[in-house]
Amino acid sequence: MTLLNNNRRYVLSTLVAIAVSGCASTPTPVSITQTLANTPSLSTLNDLVIKTGLAPTLAGPGPFTVFAPNNDAFKAVPAKTMEALAADPARLKDVLTFHVLPGKAMSADVKNSSVKTVNGANVALSKAGTFVTIEDAVVKTADVEATNGVIHVIDTVLIPPVRR
Repeated sequence: MTLLNNNRRYVLSTLVAIAVSGCASTPTPVSITQTLANTPSLSTLNDLVIKTGLAPTLAGPGPFTVFAPNNDAFKAVPAKTMEALAADPARLKDVLTFHVLPGKAMSADVKNSSVKTVNGANVALSKAGTFVTIEDAVVKTADVEATNGVIHVIDTVLIPPVRR
C-alpha cells in the first residue's frame, strides 16, 4: 500500500510540476511597442514606428488594434514608394496610422464593416469564419495580445488615400 501511495504522490507531483512549468513559459503581455520590438518578423514596422515618433503613443495606455505588416509585406512595396515615404515623414506617419484602430478588436470581434483608423480614413474589415482581412491584406497571425491592445500581423502594407 505504501508503494502505491508513493507512486501516486510521484505521479501527482510530476503532473503539478508539468502544469506549473507550462504556466511559467507563457509570455507575459507587454505594450504594443515592446511586442513590435521583440518580434523579428515585424522589425521593419518597428523601425518605422520609432522613426516617425509613434513609439511613445503605441506604448501608451490605448487601447489600440494594430494591423502590423510583416517584413515580407514591406519588401513587396515598390522601392519608389518606400523612397517617397522615407522622404515624406508626414505621409509615412499617415501610412502607419492607417494600420491602427482606436480600441481593442480581437479577431472574434471583427464584423464586415467600414471602420475609422487613427489616421482618420476608413478601412474595410471582413471576416469569413476565422479568415480576417483589412482592405486587401490578409491577417496571417491574429490576436497577439499586448497590455495596451492587440496586434494582428498582416501580409500587405496598406496605403491610405492622399488627403487634399
